[in-house]
Amino acid sequence: MTEERSPVLFLGDSITAQGSWDAWLPDEHTLNQGVSGDTTDGVLARLDAVVAEQPEVIVLLIGTNDFGNHRASAEHVVRNVETILVTLRRELPGVRLLLVSVLPRQAEYSTKIEEANRHLRQFVATCHAQYLDAWPALSDGDHLDDRFTDDGLHLTDDGYRAYLGELVPALERVRGLPPMSRSFTAIDLDEAPA
Repeated sequence: MTEERSPVLFLGDSITAQGSWDAWLPDEHTLNQGVSGDTTDGVLARLDAVVAEQPEVIVLLIGTNDFGNHRASAEHVVRNVETILVTLRRELPGVRLLLVSVLPRQAEYSTKIEEANRHLRQFVATCHAQYLDAWPALSDGDHLDDRFTDDGLHLTDDGYRAYLGELVPALERVRGLPPMSRSFTAIDLDEAPA
């Protein structure tokens, strides 16, 4: 019997939810915690469920709906993503974190997205995370390349192929890093001596 790898948990919105991660990454044990329409606030609210899975790797792709549906500022997205990363690092000290840049979408959002991505790229090292800039592979200037989308936001099969072309090597790099901390056994605080 082959030993099953610890899960790679995909966390995000519909772009994550619609991904066929098991099929695309057959050598990985994947968990899809993408929620269509989700925002950075939504991810923050459900971090307990992420921590409960005890994943080895977390791939976080979130933020586009904050801009689109909720007209949030770049600062709001950056602050929330930073809080998500810091919380995950604290709760899962050995987890390997991969933050994916907010993907390109319609041109009207590019200024805010690029500003958020610039800040997040600079921040990830402070919580021992890796950053995947997927913008160059998916954009046509200031918007999501028409070859990769039918609606200016969601990815088509070709869009996912282009994204996977960036994601797979990034996952390999994340896997190749030394663990962030030694493994430890959780202590049941109710039964631990005072």
